[in-house]
Amino acid sequence: MRDLKKYSNKTKAAFILLIVMLIIILSNFNTLENSKKVNENINAIYNDRLVVAHYIFQYSKELHFIKAEAEKLDLSDNIKKNEINHTLDIIHNIDDLYAKTVLTNKEKEHFDIFLASCKEINTQVENKNWSKIAYACEQALKTLESLSEIQIKEGKAKLAVRKCNV
Repeated sequence: MRDLKKYSNKTKAAFILLIVMLIIILSNFNTLENSKKVNENINAIYNDRLVVAHYIFQYSKELHFIKAEAEKLDLSDNIKKNEINHTLDIIHNIDDLYAKTVLTNKEKEHFDIFLASCKEINTQVENKNWSKIAYACEQALKTLESLSEIQIKEGKAKLAVRKCNV
């Protein structure tokens, strides 16, 4: 009878230990699932917003270079044209990457305006009209500023939604 009581106490202890271990395992599983969700959200924000912000920065850098080249008085027209055309090629490479990102309708609209400004720069380079190139660069930079503001608003909105979901 005494042995039976020992086994009974040991069985109860083992059962309680088993329940505690199950609770720990379920808790760890829940934490793992939450971590996966957070990682997915961070990746989505990165891919959706930060990559685009990097493209906007690259555009801006190249446009400032084009504007500076167009305003240089000591360069020959052919050198200016070659430098600006090379920079426009870089911009067109970024265009392809930017177009592959997820854009809202408002972003697409501004991006189309930006592309029109770049086309205008291209036309003015062919005509060697340096003052109009500088103006077109200013217009393109303003459009990039608008795109950047849209990116910030969209990023904040997505972050707020994701915080509510987690």
